Amino acid sequence: MAGFRALAREVRNPRNTIALRRTCLRKCLERFAPYGHRATWHHLCSRAGFAPDDRAPDPASLLAALAELEEARELWLAYEAEFAGRRRSEKHDGIRQPSAVDDWHRNTWGGCDIVPCASPLVQPDARLAEVLRRVIKAMESAPGDTCPVCAQERIEWRTDLERFPLQGPVCTDCGIVVPPPVLTAAALSAARRYALAERYAAV
Repeated sequence: MAGFRALAREVRNPRNTIALRRTCLRKCLERFAPYGHRATWHHLCSRAGFAPDDRAPDPASLLAALAELEEARELWLAYEAEFAGRRRSEKHDGIRQPSAVDDWHRNTWGGCDIVPCASPLVQPDARLAEVLRRVIKAMESAPGDTCPVCAQERIEWRTDLERFPLQGPVCTDCGIVVPPPVLTAAALSAARRYALAERYAAV
């Protein structure tokens, strides 16, 4: 099975048909898809300027989408290396109990569903690398009361998510499933109250 870098080379290869280059870009998302496969694909297509179901997009658009994906991947790989080094150091010092951030990171190892989106059609507007940078910064800071990506307070606790995690706090503005460790207990409680208020209002 080809790795991410091999697939990226095929996307760049001008001797390949545009259909094959598009397929290789899709396969890159099997190795690295921060929002989940479908949501990441929709995000890249939207930012690069071609439709998700376009079978023959402009080559320059494919390369723009690949460049954004690679930028985010490099950032994430650097974070994973730093994280692994920190955990080794902590274990050496006798700190064996993982934290809530460690639990979150274990489920995102490899770069898929780092910041899953509740809907594949709704994602943050910023570049993937910038979104990951904001989430990493939030993970390394004290918990807050707002979405780490868009800084909005409108967060709703959802129990009907279609993929892991099956439930969690969702930003009603940018659509991400907010990692619980970055939110305060008060913010998580407010998210649950917001969800209840929305359900009662719909009755």
